[in-house]
Amino acid sequence: MLGEEEDGESRAVGAAAFSVQAEEGDTRQRYEELCSSLNMDGRARCEAWLSYQNMKRNFTLEGNDLHWLARALYMACRKAVPTVSKGTAEGNYVSLTRILCCSEQSLIEFFNKMKKWEDMANLPAQFRERTERIERNFTISAVIFKKYKPIFQGIFRYPQDQPRQQRGRKQRRQPCTVTEVLQFCWVLFVHAKGNFPMISDDLVNYCHLLLCALDLVYGNALQCPNCKELLNPNFKVFLIVGLTEDFHNKDYKVSSDPPCIIEKLCSLYYGLALEAKGIKEHFWKPYIRKIFDKKLLKGKDENLTGFLDPGSFGDSFLRFAIYSANSK
Repeated sequence: MLGEEEDGESRAVGAAAFSVQAEEGDTRQRYEELCSSLNMDGRARCEAWLSYQNMKRNFTLEGNDLHWLARALYMACRKAVPTVSKGTAEGNYVSLTRILCCSEQSLIEFFNKMKKWEDMANLPAQFRERTERIERNFTISAVIFKKYKPIFQGIFRYPQDQPRQQRGRKQRRQPCTVTEVLQFCWVLFVHAKGNFPMISDDLVNYCHLLLCALDLVYGNALQCPNCKELLNPNFKVFLIVGLTEDFHNKDYKVSSDPPCIIEKLCSLYYGLALEAKGIKEHFWKPYIRKIFDKKLLKGKDENLTGFLDPGSFGDSFLRFAIYSANSK
């Protein structure tokens, strides 16, 4: 009887060990798939896995293992590494957005577990402060986006559920849709705010920067051949900024220089006109000229227009989307 009990216990232990190995093998396979989808370099890939294993040996990691591995990857990507010039640089800079998307987790979940990881790993204050800063920026972006859609829908027509147009260089140039303008204006704003650390963490400044983006896109939309299909005919600013009721006639022609509606947008959406104009002149316009110079936006660089025209929008949309995805 005793021998049978010992034999049973031995089989149970063996089965448990096999189960653990199988589970770890499955986790490793999913992790390798995650790294491949992120185009992760070998150094960060190996370092993150070893860090995860060490953490799992010493602490209980509740929940999806792949989510914990995503945190290890995030840290490994941002670790300073030696350079040829004997200095240091941040490692494989994979965007947090891509890590979240590929590991299928929410932003809130990521930051909640990141704080636990920082405590378990006893990370330095500098790294914790950077994580907190990123979390604040994402939180502010979420707040701004809630404001963005109602403002956009006040200026432009309501975005319909339109099939996304395939935009290739050899295809016939198609006019931009309201949905594409909605996406493009937001991407333009998000990328711009990342270039102005001096006004970061400030909700009011970000609101003003958003109004600058809407002002620019509105001025470009006015000059599109399909502007009447883009703009909301009930937009309160039409008559205020010098546009006449003839705007809706087929023979109406808009001035070559787009109107500035920053002040009116501030009055409608509780902005501070003086501060918004200052951000437009000193931050926004130089930034837009810079991306025109880089040929990311295709149009007339002398007055920052033309990038919504059918002959320009497809190229601008693709170039800027690719550039933004690679630089997040």
